[in-house]
Amino acid sequence: MSAKIAKTIARQKERIAEGSYYEAHQQFRVIASRYLKTSDYASACDVLYNGAVLLLKADQGGSGGDLGLMLLKEVYTNGEYPCNTENKNKLLDILKAFLKDEPIRKRYIQEMIAWSSKFGDLERGDPDLHHAAGQIYAGGTSPRFASAFIPRELTPYSNRRRSYPAEQHLLLGTPQSSPLLATLHYNWYKSDSPHQAALYASRSVLPYLVLGNLASATTAFAQFTSLLTSTNTSLPTQSIDSAKSSVRIFPSLPLLNFLALILLAAQKGDGALYRQLGKHYASHLKEVEEFWGEALANIGEVWFGIRIPKQGGNPLMDMMSSMMFGGGGAKAAAGSGSTPRAGTPKPVKGPAAPAAMDLD
Repeated sequence: MSAKIAKTIARQKERIAEGSYYEAHQQFRVIASRYLKTSDYASACDVLYNGAVLLLKADQGGSGGDLGLMLLKEVYTNGEYPCNTENKNKLLDILKAFLKDEPIRKRYIQEMIAWSSKFGDLERGDPDLHHAAGQIYAGGTSPRFASAFIPRELTPYSNRRRSYPAEQHLLLGTPQSSPLLATLHYNWYKSDSPHQAALYASRSVLPYLVLGNLASATTAFAQFTSLLTSTNTSLPTQSIDSAKSSVRIFPSLPLLNFLALILLAAQKGDGALYRQLGKHYASHLKEVEEFWGEALANIGEVWFGIRIPKQGGNPLMDMMSSMMFGGGGAKAAAGSGSTPRAGTPKPVKGPAAPAAMDLD
C-alpha cells in the first residue's frame, strides 16, 4: 500500500470514528473509481478492502457491503484476480465483519462464490469460501466450531432460510465442513422422533456420495453416529470387525445400518454388495423412496457403474433437488432460491418406528 493511500484511509477512518459514515462511504467510492478509470486495480483494491472492513466494523452494513461488492465486481472480476489465498483472505475478512442479520451479506456471498467459480479451479466455487459461508449460515465463525456450538434454534422447521444455505455451502466445502454439517443435522434430529436418525444422517452422507466425496461422507457419518451414541447411552449397538474394516450396527435403526454399509461398499467399489444391500433393506428403503430413491440410483452409477437412464437438464442438480426438496426436481430448487436441502419429513409423516432387530 502506498503512503498516499494509507493517508487517505486514515483520513476516512477518522470520519467514521466521528460518525460521518455517509461521507466516508462516498469518498471511498470516489477515490476507488478514480483508480479504476486508470486500471490501477491494486490501489482500488486497497481502498475498497479497507473501506469495507472499516465501515462494517462500525456496523454500517449497507455501506460496507456496497464497497465489498464493488471490490468483487470492479476489481476482482474486471481485473481478473486469481482465486488465490491472498485474494480469498481479503474477501473472508470482509465476510467476517458483517453483522449476522445484514441483508446484503447474502448477495456478497453469492458474488464471492461466483468470482471463485470463474477464476478458481472448480466451477462450483472455491471450497474454502464455501466452508466459510457455511460456517456463517450455521452460526459460527471459527474453524474449531465443528464440535462446539450450533444454535439451538436451527431446526428443520424454524429459520429455514438461514439453515439450508449452510447445507448448500458445507456440502461443497473442505474436509473440515463435513463434521460441522453432521453436527448441524444432529442438532436438527434432536427435535424429531428418535427413529428418524437415518433421515437426518442421510442429509450429508448421500449428497457427499453423489458428489464423489467418500471421505467427507464417511466423516459426516462418523460424526453423526458419535453424537448419537454419546448422547443416547442406552441405545443398543453392536460392532462387526474384520481385518480390514469395522462397522457399528444399530439393531433398532436399520436404515442407519444401510448408510454405514453403502459407505463400506463404496470404499470397496463392490457393486454386488450394493445390489445385495438394496435387496436386503428393500422393505425399509420403500419407506424413504421419496427422499432417497434418486440419490441411491445416482450413487449406484457414480460408485458402482450401474447405469441409469439419462434425461435432459443437469442430472446431478435434478437429483440433488429431488432428494433435498422431496420431489419436484430442478424446478422445485429454482422456486426456493436453488438452495439444496434434504427432504426431511415432518415427524407425523415419517416412517413408523422399526422394531428392534438383533442385527441388520
